[in-house]
Amino acid sequence: MKKIIRAIILFFDRWLITPITKIVLLVSGLVKKNGREIEKFINKKQTLIVLSLIFAFLLFFWVDQNSDTLINKSAEILYNQPVTAEYNEEAYVIEGLPTSVDVTLIGRTSDLYLAKQYTSNLSVSVDLRGITPGSHKVKLNYNKANALGTIDYKLDPSTANIIVYEKVSETRELDYDILHKDNLDSTLILSKVSLNRNDVIIKGANYKLKQVATVKALVDIDKISNPAAGDYTLKDITLMAYDASGLPIDVEMVPATIDADITISSPSKEVPIQVVPKGDIAFGKAISKLTPSVSKVTIYGDEDKISGITSIPVEIDVNDLSSDKTFNVNIAKPSGVRAISARTMSIRVELSSEITKEIPNVQISTINLDSKYKVQAVSKEDSTVNVVVKGSEEAVKALDTNTIKATVDLSGYTAGEYEIEVVVTGDDLKLTYETKTKKIKVKIEEK
Repeated sequence: MKKIIRAIILFFDRWLITPITKIVLLVSGLVKKNGREIEKFINKKQTLIVLSLIFAFLLFFWVDQNSDTLINKSAEILYNQPVTAEYNEEAYVIEGLPTSVDVTLIGRTSDLYLAKQYTSNLSVSVDLRGITPGSHKVKLNYNKANALGTIDYKLDPSTANIIVYEKVSETRELDYDILHKDNLDSTLILSKVSLNRNDVIIKGANYKLKQVATVKALVDIDKISNPAAGDYTLKDITLMAYDASGLPIDVEMVPATIDADITISSPSKEVPIQVVPKGDIAFGKAISKLTPSVSKVTIYGDEDKISGITSIPVEIDVNDLSSDKTFNVNIAKPSGVRAISARTMSIRVELSSEITKEIPNVQISTINLDSKYKVQAVSKEDSTVNVVVKGSEEAVKALDTNTIKATVDLSGYTAGEYEIEVVVTGDDLKLTYETKTKKIKVKIEEK
């Protein structure tokens, strides 16, 4: 060991220390020997000018080089650069990885201009091949193959905290929602929707699949150009998964889109207008004629809803009316009707003197009695009523007495004996109907 250390010391002494010492002694001897001549040379005016110029040029060159770097150095930010991840997409789900990052390019202005020409080839990626389920902190990288060496590339963010889940799959029943249904013409309805499959496979983290309450195909009516009654096929319909609150859940769908066959129809029905006078006309007057400008209208809507509509009632206020009058009224759409062929109309009301006529022995009928009971009048007098009809002479003479109905409403009644109010109605609304007997006695028994 001593020999090795001695050999190292001798090597440095011979090849480093001794040569440096000789050089220092040589320079020192020259300065001492020629010190006066060097001093005279330096003190000369011409020498000082030359040295000053040399130092000035050296300083200018140094400042010029560094100021150019400082002044021309700038930065450019590339926003929302997409991030790609390399991993086994069939086996894993990655959460927490940003979809895009901002990339800051720092360098000389001229270099930045060139670097921006290559931004279309710039890519940000993260290699997750071989990663296992769990939490990880990963570094995002840009593709240096497309980068300039004179430019610094800074990523924001440059790292990401991710969670890796195993991907699982389930089969779910497929339903549908109709988008922009109200954009259809009011005379049209979407009568049939048939999806080309009944179920779909959803894939994702197990905890997310448990949140999925329903999967729906979003059938968008706006994808049909100028819709009319007929059959259509919609392609590439988007699928969406929702939780119990109706919020979307991000899961993978297989297939991602489906097709649907839809039928647009225009169910319609023609029904009469029924003019309904409301109020009491001036004393001694009666309606002799009701002449509507529209006697029938066509209604449009769901077939099951319009099928039960037999007429459209239009009310007019005739309270204290004492002379002929024309009413301009709106025709209201009944519930379930999407469109109606006419929305306004005029009604001409003509008056004449009022007469009275009594219709005897109008049979009383019962309505709304529970099926487990039966009912009968307590006496013969309680089975019929006399009805007083008031109206114009023309209307009274034309009256069909079979259209007069006297009824008692037994809804909610049980076994027992009751006194019930009698209600009288008639088909001709130009007339008024009154019964002399306001109430009758009935007996209800169990069958």
